[in-house]
Amino acid sequence: WKQWSGYFAANAYDDFHDPEYHAIRTGAGVIDVSPLYKYDIEGPDALRFVDRVITRNARRCEVGQVLYTAWCDEDGKILQDGCFQRLEENVFRATAAEPTLSWFRMNAEGIDVDIREVSEDYGALAIQGPRSYDILRQISSEDLESLGFFRLARTELGGVPTIVTRTGYTGDLGHELWVASDAAEKLWDVLFDAGEGYGIEAAGLLALDRTRLEAGFPLIDVDFWNAEKTLIDDQKSTPYELNLGWAVHLKKPAFIGKRALAAEKKRGPARSFVGLEV
Repeated sequence: WKQWSGYFAANAYDDFHDPEYHAIRTGAGVIDVSPLYKYDIEGPDALRFVDRVITRNARRCEVGQVLYTAWCDEDGKILQDGCFQRLEENVFRATAAEPTLSWFRMNAEGIDVDIREVSEDYGALAIQGPRSYDILRQISSEDLESLGFFRLARTELGGVPTIVTRTGYTGDLGHELWVASDAAEKLWDVLFDAGEGYGIEAAGLLALDRTRLEAGFPLIDVDFWNAEKTLIDDQKSTPYELNLGWAVHLKKPAFIGKRALAAEKKRGPARSFVGLEV
């Protein structure tokens, strides 16, 4: 077990995580990511607020779309990364690995928006691997075949109301399932009943870490640190240093850290994040 945001999360469900890793790569692995922090952002200025705090252009985000992004301090140093789901015209749901409510609210001053933490209201399961869609289509009340990458759909899975996002942290075909917390255990059982014969396995954080390393996805508190928590400036990172420059949209009018990031883009980053294949 591992402590994650005040919860016990499984590192592995057996003596070693190899079978769980191979399930993600050849069948389907189900990972409980419920400890993620979740925030609902609602109101007439919801879009204006999101566009102010993230590095990507939120105005390009359509209803039913998900944005992976970072948010930075005024010096362009990353505080966190995470995803923003646009559920309705004026409703977003943000997910993050660490608490960020106070920072969100501080930067919502003077903006007509309501920000609420809903972390314990929703469970989250990631079903990842090449057979993940084959399992979901058996139990979904809606057709998910046309669900695009980083898009979301509302459906029922085995009678459980669920938001399905075509997202994941493994670099493989995958979906993340967002469900009311009191129905999460039922959804887990529904998935494993439907996944019999499709190589489904419960997967822990060690298998998840191995897959995200292969995909080149950075992990907070491992590959980079929240700029608010570092002891020295050299521990801070910018999106350009983590090869996340593609997620920085300098053409949008303004966002926190834009001035510093524009200067860095002009001179080039001081260092670069790379993977080593041994």
